[in-house]
Amino acid sequence: MVDVYELLTVLASLVVVKLFHWIYQWRNPKTNGQLPPGSMGLPIIGETFEFMKPHDVLQFPTFIKERVLRYGPVFRTSLFGSKAIISMDIELNVEIAKANHVPGVTKSIARLFGQNNLFIQSKQSHKHVRNLTLQLLGTQCLKLKMVEDIDLLARTYMEEGVKNGRLDVKETSSKILIECLAKKVMGEMEPEAAKELALCWRCFPREWFQFSWNIPGTGVYRMMKARKRMMKLIKEMVLKKRASGEEFGEFFKIIFGEMEGGAEKMSVENAIEYIYTFFLIANETTPGNLAATVKLISDHPKVMQELQREHERIVHGKTNKEVGLTWEEYKSMTFTQMVISESLRITSTAPTVLRITDHDFQVGDYTIPAGWIFMGYANAHFNPEKYDDPLEFNPWRWKREDMGSILSKSYIPFGAGSRLCVGAEFAKLQMAIFIHHLFRYRWSMKKETIVLRRFMLMFPCGSHVQFSEDTKVDNSLCYQS
Repeated sequence: MVDVYELLTVLASLVVVKLFHWIYQWRNPKTNGQLPPGSMGLPIIGETFEFMKPHDVLQFPTFIKERVLRYGPVFRTSLFGSKAIISMDIELNVEIAKANHVPGVTKSIARLFGQNNLFIQSKQSHKHVRNLTLQLLGTQCLKLKMVEDIDLLARTYMEEGVKNGRLDVKETSSKILIECLAKKVMGEMEPEAAKELALCWRCFPREWFQFSWNIPGTGVYRMMKARKRMMKLIKEMVLKKRASGEEFGEFFKIIFGEMEGGAEKMSVENAIEYIYTFFLIANETTPGNLAATVKLISDHPKVMQELQREHERIVHGKTNKEVGLTWEEYKSMTFTQMVISESLRITSTAPTVLRITDHDFQVGDYTIPAGWIFMGYANAHFNPEKYDDPLEFNPWRWKREDMGSILSKSYIPFGAGSRLCVGAEFAKLQMAIFIHHLFRYRWSMKKETIVLRRFMLMFPCGSHVQFSEDTKVDNSLCYQS
């Protein structure tokens, strides 16, 4: 009996020693140099719960601000079960963005995108899909094809919202984006199939940043179920169209044209993965940014007045009221572009540079180890040396800037380096056209509307605008349908 007791005591002691050794290793990761200061938090959980607390979109998270005061602008932590470096140093952010190519996504997002996704594979595959995307979203394509489609959809949904007396900006923007891209990618679709596809995108789970446990009841499990359903739907549509000889949209024509005659090949499976990811990223970013911009506009009467003047001038200047918005009119929206740039600056309170370091990186006395996630925040957006009164929403600060080339180390809302967002101009185009049609009417947004971040943008009370009963600003401002 004594021997059994002694054996159990030894085993328990070994377990405790092993546990403490594991905890010690977790808190003190092995590296080839000295790590930046910081804390790894609890094993596996790390500091995830503190990091993911919702915060005002116009402020950096309390988690970040407290640790910058404690450790400095570069510190280590653990999030979602992964080791991470967080940086508020703009020079370091840009340097890491240029030197490293692999996107810094959590395991949950890697699952969501798929292991074979070209967006997160090698530099060559990513360069390939960037070139494909530019053929759809490059300036020439936007100029020749996208303006008319987005204009028609925005006008249609705005008129529908006016009849109802209100509309949700984020939801409406999502509908416009999905319908526009679906047509360009898939071509004409049966009404039921188009409805189901749109519903899939709009109802997709929003909580991308999760622990990677794919078990029933978890967010990752719900995301993976939604992904499987969406991929199945897209594949069925593609195969049906190919089998029947139906015409695809412009984007699939580009993809399949390359498959048949280009130097690089893309399988049907890769094409479907690509389209799925393309829709997913676009639908998660632009609608939220637009809703946040409309909220900022509604809170600043002088900005509203200036936008009203600009869009009245554009509509009154049209010689043919039956023609929708043109590329030249879009490019003439100078103040609107200033508003969008300022909104993107002041709401960039999530990391805009996300990478996985592919080699050890020396930063002064510290080493950023290979394989760690790097999160770079756009702290330069709030640097008083770069921007006067940086916490103020002031579109006029962009008055002397060339709105077509303002990306720099001190302005990185679309990221930096090889992962610079290829859809940036498309996003700004959709936002500007939506704002243009919104200002054909008298509208307001509830004061209690709030915009939060939990990494992604959140609108707990929705993002509704209400239209006045005498809503038309001027009968002459309404285009002919």
